[in-house]
Amino acid sequence: MDNQEKINILLADDHQMMIDGIKNLLSKETNCNIVDEANNGQVAYEKIAANPENFDLILTDISMPLLSGTELCKMVKSEFPHIQILILSMYNNSTAVKEAVLAEADGYILKNAGKDELLKAIHRISNGGTYFSQDIIPLIYNQYHKEKIQNDQLSLLTTREREILALIVKEMTSEEIAETLFISKKTVDNHRQHILEKTGCKSTVGLVKFAIRLGLE
Repeated sequence: MDNQEKINILLADDHQMMIDGIKNLLSKETNCNIVDEANNGQVAYEKIAANPENFDLILTDISMPLLSGTELCKMVKSEFPHIQILILSMYNNSTAVKEAVLAEADGYILKNAGKDELLKAIHRISNGGTYFSQDIIPLIYNQYHKEKIQNDQLSLLTTREREILALIVKEMTSEEIAETLFISKKTVDNHRQHILEKTGCKSTVGLVKFAIRLGLE
């Protein structure tokens, strides 16, 4: 989108003061057109679904009643992929950022960002790019690095060790695992020890958390 074209925006935030503040910030920007607003994700979705052609960009909070910003993002991206989404959040942590990325948000900035950064994000996203605050980028990198290490650890496990790990996640005892796989309890215990060593986990609880993070539950 050319910077001179109108960018039709919907604001979604459960704090009216935040909506009013953004409207005030953008009021003198000739190419930013605040079309509508909503105080929760469900209302925002209903307004978008009723007239998707009216909106180019959604500025949304991540934490809202009825429907969160990430849930709204997933639904909009699935049904109306032409609409771009910029998440404005007070949450500066890897969990929130990962949820936004997985929901296919086009950008994520913190609510303490200044007007210049907000405009930069809006224009970059409206021109087909993405924008993540400088404070957010290290979180994305660290999360990627952490998951890469975990996947590397998982790749060290044999097929049998993965089978046993999956059963450990189901809270099966060594005896139950042995019966399920038709092997001895001693063999299960040996495999369990090897899994602990390869993953760097200290206990069964650690193994369960490790497996769940990798989607093995």
